Amino acid sequence: MSDTQHSIRPTASTFRDPRWVYQHLTNVLKFYHPTCIDTTYGGYIPQLSDHDGTIYDSRSKMLPATCRLIFNYSVGSMLDGPSWCEQAAEHGLSYLLNHHRDAETGGYAWVMNGRDVEDPTRSTYGHAFVLFALASAGKAGIGDVDEYLEDVTEIIEEQFWESDPGLFRSNLDADWNPISTYRGQNANMHMCEAHLAAYDYTGDEHYLDRAYTIAENLALTFADRGDGLLWEHYSEDWELDWEYNRDQPGHLFRPWGYQPGHLLEWSKLLVSLSHHRDDDWLVERAVRFFDAAVENGWDDEYGGFVYNFDRDGETIVEDKYYWPLAEGIGATVLLNEATGDERFLDWYDRIWSYTWENVVNRGNGNWYFKLTRENEVHSDLDGSPEVKVGYHQINACYEVLRTAEYVD
Repeated sequence: MSDTQHSIRPTASTFRDPRWVYQHLTNVLKFYHPTCIDTTYGGYIPQLSDHDGTIYDSRSKMLPATCRLIFNYSVGSMLDGPSWCEQAAEHGLSYLLNHHRDAETGGYAWVMNGRDVEDPTRSTYGHAFVLFALASAGKAGIGDVDEYLEDVTEIIEEQFWESDPGLFRSNLDADWNPISTYRGQNANMHMCEAHLAAYDYTGDEHYLDRAYTIAENLALTFADRGDGLLWEHYSEDWELDWEYNRDQPGHLFRPWGYQPGHLLEWSKLLVSLSHHRDDDWLVERAVRFFDAAVENGWDDEYGGFVYNFDRDGETIVEDKYYWPLAEGIGATVLLNEATGDERFLDWYDRIWSYTWENVVNRGNGNWYFKLTRENEVHSDLDGSPEVKVGYHQINACYEVLRTAEYVD
């Protein structure tokens, strides 16, 4: 890690300095590189210990992790970062297209073991990240991705899109048959993100239209059918499912309750959409979601965002994950830009200060995955293939740099 960044005690002015943010982004990249480059099977090894960067699983490759690392390295290349970023992105892109992808059907397997398919599930969430990765690589000028981007777009439309209500259904098997009746906002949120990235790369209005439709249905229409916020879970007929996983409020991917992290993530996406669509509700709803996240999710005693809260605004799971902090950083800079309200920059400073003091592993450059309410670092690993791989932090820093016009 940079000796300068490691030794200083940042202030608000430091966090707002694009040069400091750029250095932090680079440090996150350096935590994974070159350890994550798999020279045996190709692709990446995402499973690195938060504490010391050692590998705890060298064979499992989950589709979102592959795609997110392609994004990370593509951003590094776009920012004229370390010279190895472009080659590392190409390395992951080759594995994505030659191993995750089934050449016969064009679908992408959810989990690989080395070069063998371990779980062939055609995941909505996973295919969103394929689109996101290809668009990110394309914008960085890495690889010849256009044909594959068009191909996965066609698959997403044909296999996952449900015209009524205008959202994407959930996971399918290798033959494109439904696996369950579950419908969820999380996969659709990332489809919105991916379509925005594809629009940013291609300029094709289809992607913008699709991103807007997803946002309008989830963040406006469906939110107003409930409590005015974003509920996570739905039935096959897209009715709000208030009971799904109520007995598993700490579920890593589908917890019960409202998640501050997703409210913040949607705040960011809605402001991004407002750059292209002049509809007042986009920023108004972004502010509402942000306010709900900080009012009900921020721990006033110990700092940080709790994992989730119930319909009355009461905390359910007190543990603090790192990724809502990153989403909060991205949301605050965009909301400040959209509204001119200084309170968002105050929150930017508060989130960064808490993150630096408690979540950043300053010896290695990464962020710890999970803390207790009292901000003790959890020592356990969940044993599943890692899907985070620095994407949230790098995405947040990239948003800060773009807003500051440090990068296009």
